Amino acid sequence: MTTEYIIDGSRITSLESFFDEISCVLIPGAYWGRNLDAFNDILRGGFGTPAEGFTIRWSHSAVSRERLSYPETVRQLERRLQRCHPSNQDGVSREIADAHAAVGPTAFDWLIEIIRIHCPGGREATDNVQLVLE
Repeated sequence: MTTEYIIDGSRITSLESFFDEISCVLIPGAYWGRNLDAFNDILRGGFGTPAEGFTIRWSHSAVSRERLSYPETVRQLERRLQRCHPSNQDGVSREIADAHAAVGPTAFDWLIEIIRIHCPGGREATDNVQLVLE
C-alpha cells in the first residue's frame, strides 16, 4: 500500500502557504528551500518521503486553484523579477504582462506541472508519485 499525504487546499492562500502545507504534511521537521526547485527535489525523495513512492491527495484543490490563480501568479512573478539576474528580467516582465492578461500558467499550474513530472508518464516517473485532486 502506498503512503498517502493529504494536502488541505482550504489552508492554501498563497504559494508560501502551499510551502507551509508541504512542510507540515510531507516533510515535518525537515529543512528545505521553500521554492519551486526545492519542491521538485522533495518529490524525488530523500526528505523523509517513502523511497517506493507515495500519493499526494489534494483536498479542496478547486479552492487552491482559485487562490493560486493570476493575482497570486503576478505577485510571485513580481517577487521573482526583483531577485532575478538582469538577463532574465525581460522574460519575467513578459510573464508578468501575460499573467495580468490572464494568459499562461498560474502558480497552481506550476505546482501541478512539477508534481506530474514525478507521476506515471512524467520525465521522472520512477519516483512513483501519484496525484489525486479532489
